[in-house]
Amino acid sequence: MIFSNLLIAGAAIAQCFLTYIILGVSTNYYILLIEGSSTLLLYNFSLYLSKPQNPANSPYARTRWVFGHIHWFWMCTILAIGVMLYALLHVHMRTLAYLLFVGVISVSYSFPLIRVKGKRMGLRQIPGVKLFYIALVWSLSSVGLPVIELWAEGIPVNWWVANYLGLLKILFLLICTLPFDIRDMEQDSYYHLKTIPTMIGEHRAKLACYGMIVLHTILVLLAPYSFAVKLGLILTNVSVLAVLYFLIFRHVRGYHRVYLLDLALIVQCAVTCVVYYI
Repeated sequence: MIFSNLLIAGAAIAQCFLTYIILGVSTNYYILLIEGSSTLLLYNFSLYLSKPQNPANSPYARTRWVFGHIHWFWMCTILAIGVMLYALLHVHMRTLAYLLFVGVISVSYSFPLIRVKGKRMGLRQIPGVKLFYIALVWSLSSVGLPVIELWAEGIPVNWWVANYLGLLKILFLLICTLPFDIRDMEQDSYYHLKTIPTMIGEHRAKLACYGMIVLHTILVLLAPYSFAVKLGLILTNVSVLAVLYFLIFRHVRGYHRVYLLDLALIVQCAVTCVVYYI
């Protein structure tokens, strides 16, 4: 589930579904299909672009597994393309235009579009951008995509609530993404990527995670949401804090432990839904 990017695709679907719950509108399942399939394609595309010359000799377990099971990689990719094309037939043109905009932003992260000193590079090489870029793209897709489709359908949207949710989503994604950069400090240094942890150090990066959880909790308490939604989001924050302190940051080099934060994106949706519907 982790190596094939199916977990992160499921997380994208969960975060998109959570947007419908918070906005209090009916779920458009075609949007969920687009969100999941496009996320899978984006992560597969990024992974394929970073393919080393000899994947079998890579020091990284994920690289060895993916290119050692390339048939599974292409099967998931082709299936995702089919699902996405099917779902795209059921959304408005404005949504398609918005998807094109988000897609260009997403692809430009890994694709070498910028020429610096005669060498092409992607946005991921810009110092400190990686973390915020990922969080922004996730917010644009998991919040912006449902909102744009609702607007195109003529369904009233509370723009204040939607924009506030977009901000909260960015912050929560920063919380869930920063530990990956802490774990990948050695790998990012190898690829000459200047991430937040490599710039400020591991200890300060961990403190930043804790600080963002506190800030996110405060913003949730101030949010124009129902009590049930607030409770679900805060319970998730408490869980994430416990996982960071007792599991991940005590064994930050542990590969699979960090992926509990991908699972947290699903748990946040599940916990909020349970509290909301109860």
